[in-house]
Amino acid sequence: MAAGLFVTVEGIDGAGKSTHLAALRAWFQQRGHEVVGTREPGGTELAEALRELVLHRSMDPLTEALLVFAARRDHLVQVIEPALARGAVVVCDRFTDASFAYQGGGRGFDAGVLFTLEGWVQQGRQPDLTLWFDLPAAEAARRRAAARAPDRFEAQDVAFFERVIAGYAAREAADRRRFEHIDARAEPAAVWQQVEAALVRRFG
Repeated sequence: MAAGLFVTVEGIDGAGKSTHLAALRAWFQQRGHEVVGTREPGGTELAEALRELVLHRSMDPLTEALLVFAARRDHLVQVIEPALARGAVVVCDRFTDASFAYQGGGRGFDAGVLFTLEGWVQQGRQPDLTLWFDLPAAEAARRRAAARAPDRFEAQDVAFFERVIAGYAAREAADRRRFEHIDARAEPAAVWQQVEAALVRRFG
């Protein structure tokens, strides 16, 4: 059986990545793949319960990081690894890059602890491709304000999201072969053209 593919989609709140998730899944389905769409934090009953805590309850950065990685471990064991083992394409709305961006960059939490948690929880598992939807923090804030009531992360100021973007940039710089950089400032159709071009480059 062919090995599965693990594709993650990253970006700050308001970058527009969610707009393209359905089209991304459909691109693989049209090529005959089983596709599992999922998200983080979340993807399992336990992980979704932890997501609610992380998004809506006040806590210190270490507690936040531990809950996110606990959710990730259950998600890997219950959903991601079984899907990859049977040859499916897993398309995940955020993964560990978000922890380094939000907890590491945004919160200023110790990256060394995050690397340790990454090693324990993932045991070497990394995405095959990460699409990073990069958008300036001020523009993302304008989009969020027009779209929905904020959760605990979305309510953060522009400076927080600038640090998150810097966290994403550091992850991209450390693993450029895995990342495809998407300029999310464009109109949705132009953004999708970038995504599709990246998919064709990677997977034909």
